[in-house]
Amino acid sequence: MDAKEVRQLFPILAQEVNGKPLVYLDSAATSQKPLPVIEALDKYYREYNSNVHRGVHTLGTKATDAYEGAREKVRKFINAKSTQEIIFTRGTTTALNTVAASYGRTNLREGDEIVITYMEHHSNIIPWQQVAKYTGATLKYIPLQADGSISLDDVEKTVTPNTKIVSVMQVSNVLGAINPIKQIAQIAHKNGAVMVVDAAQSAPHMKIDVQDLDCDFLAFSGHKMCGPTGIGVLYGKRALLEQMEPVEFGGEMIDFVGLYESTWKELPWKFEGGTPIIAGAIGLGVAIDFLEQIGLDSISAHEHKLAQYALEQLSAIEGLTIYGPKERSGLVTFNIDEVHPHDVATVLDAEGIAVRAGHHCAQPLMKWLNVTATARASFYLYNTEEDIDRLVAALKKTKEYFSHVF
Repeated sequence: MDAKEVRQLFPILAQEVNGKPLVYLDSAATSQKPLPVIEALDKYYREYNSNVHRGVHTLGTKATDAYEGAREKVRKFINAKSTQEIIFTRGTTTALNTVAASYGRTNLREGDEIVITYMEHHSNIIPWQQVAKYTGATLKYIPLQADGSISLDDVEKTVTPNTKIVSVMQVSNVLGAINPIKQIAQIAHKNGAVMVVDAAQSAPHMKIDVQDLDCDFLAFSGHKMCGPTGIGVLYGKRALLEQMEPVEFGGEMIDFVGLYESTWKELPWKFEGGTPIIAGAIGLGVAIDFLEQIGLDSISAHEHKLAQYALEQLSAIEGLTIYGPKERSGLVTFNIDEVHPHDVATVLDAEGIAVRAGHHCAQPLMKWLNVTATARASFYLYNTEEDIDRLVAALKKTKEYFSHVF
């Protein structure tokens, strides 16, 4: 199935924006949803909307089977050993905060180190800042190469026997850099640290095998991979999760509640307090089915081809600066001389083209790049070279327009 055929399954892409056919180049922020996912959500709410685990009636049993069936789909998707290692969360942010609050606060002491990079999303910076303040641990940053990539030599120099946690994104949402997570995990483990992976920008686009990576925790979101908003996943090695305390308390996650003491359910439910995100999990399961039917390798190859084509075409525009390494995932972040990225995005929107503009929740990286903001075009399985041609033409028009303004 080629990109043009895939597009037919995404009804939102058939519309016009400002009188122009929509070109959606903001999938790194959130992807669009295919008909199978939309229909699965509709079917749940129409036919078997019910709470899970608690009831024995027919609707409750059907909802529970679908919810737990989605968990098994996630397990297979990332090759976890057990569904007990798959925790449903609200998204990557909640998953990373859970690791920081539960594992980090309990296991870190003054003198310990947390190692991250300058390219991290705020969701993988702020939780560790808070843990460092709470425990007295030190937050350290792996430096970046001139093109924004990571050198394993720098990882070796930054991670020490005092390092207890290394937390790195697998793919940068700004630079498109694909980080060598398996090798970083080896360095972390050699020094006695656990490896945490932010897979928000990788899970939608490439195969992930947590056993091969040997990461200790991994987090990703459903809404970036054709699934609903408000659902995400925390993977954790069972031995670590069993040692950790929940961070939310209430219904669903309890075994026995007394007046002064309570006990928790077994994994994974002890981390899923309250009514879970039932429809979201079911939708995520269907999204995984959809992506696997097309093939993650095919999706990755398609996006790589688009990224290289975009680099080639955008590099020919005088006064346009592209950030990040040549080998990258399916996105291109850039600025046009003398034009604020928000103005760029506004003009592109008038042409029916949706891109992202701002600091992309990566202000430390913006400071490292010596800019306040950038524009970003990100690609997915439904984008085509024609979309990039539309982008290039609109950017040339933007450049020409602002040359008269200035």
